[in-house]
Formats: sequence, C-alpha cells, structure tokens
Amino acid sequence: MTGVVGGHRVPVLAVAGGTASGKSTLADALVRHHPDSVDLVRLDDFYVPAHDPLRGVRTVSATGAEILDWNHPGSIDESAVAEAVDRAVVSGRHRLVVVEGLFALTLPAVTARATWRVYVDTPDDIRLARKILRKIEVQRQDPALSLRNYLMTGRERHAAHVAPSRAVADLVVDGTADEYAMITAVTMLIGPVLAAPVRAEPVLDASRFGETA
Repeated sequence: MTGVVGGHRVPVLAVAGGTASGKSTLADALVRHHPDSVDLVRLDDFYVPAHDPLRGVRTVSATGAEILDWNHPGSIDESAVAEAVDRAVVSGRHRLVVVEGLFALTLPAVTARATWRVYVDTPDDIRLARKILRKIEVQRQDPALSLRNYLMTGRERHAAHVAPSRAVADLVVDGTADEYAMITAVTMLIGPVLAAPVRAEPVLDASRFGETA
C-alpha cells in the first residue's frame, strides 16, 4: 500500500541488523534530524505477548525457564506489523516511513512494502559487547546470563534469521561508524526524499500537456 504526500509517493525504508548493531541508532537519528518528515515503526513493538502459549516461538533460557524466543521472526505479529506500516504510509503526515528491527529484511510483510532495504553490519564481538553493557547498565542483568543465552540460542538465531538478510540489502552500512556517517550513506541511497519540500498541490504530469520539464 502506498500513500501520497503532495503528489509524491510515500516510500518505506527498512533497516535491519543484528542485536546492538546500531540499527536503532540510525533510525532514531533519521527521526531526530528530520522530525517532521520521518515516521518510525519499530518491530520491537510487535512481539506477541510473552506469556501467550499459543503464539510465537518458545525457547529455554539459560535460567531453565521457558520464554518467548525474542530472536526468532516467528515471535513477531506480522499482521500487526503490516497494518502499522500501511497506516503510517497512508497517514499523509510524513515523507518517509522507516521500519526498524532485527527482522526488517526477513519478514515478507516488511520486505514487500520496502522501497529501500538497509542492513547495519557490525562485527559480532562488538555487538555482543554492546549488548552486555546495555543489559548491565539498563536492566542490571548478570552478564553471565547474557553470555549463556547468546551461546545457547542467540548466536544461532542471528546466523539463521538475521545475517542472511544482508544479501537482500540495497545498502550495507557500517554499524561502527557515527550516526552522521550512517545518515550520509542512507541519504545517498534514498536521494532527495527528505530534502525536498512537501508540496501542497498535486504534481501535474507535464507530458500530458505537451510540455517538457
């Protein structure tokens, strides 16, 4: 589904990458630098309820508890994602819709709607270090638990469901670069979408009137 803003088709930019690769940093930077032009859909908001035994994919944590597998695309409510993206596209309030998440280049509901596909690539050791630091600083989680979960399922899930999506990307961005370098790379891919002003009137096709641009 495609919306129109001032005669322009509203495109969708899908941004994927492994955990702690920098994909959220890139998406947030695009919104911060273009607050009136970019709408953001985060796949993290569309996991099925963690305690619903009938939906999603289950796994066993290093603690021994059965939990929702946050690293599996089957734990995302894909129908809800599709509805959210379509709603953002047709709202008419923005020039670009960004869909960000682990599986932004894996879920058919996103890839079918994506105008451009970006993969944020960061070495596994850096991603793991970032993740552990985040778990310690934000969740006060024992780093040993993070490491065990990574060895039990996280590494395998990334290799199976996230890393292969790099091959379908239109652009691979260095996740160790700063946000300005990443934004610059994306801007070169999408062109003047964010720089162009929103037009209030429809764009007329000059060729219909025997004129040339």
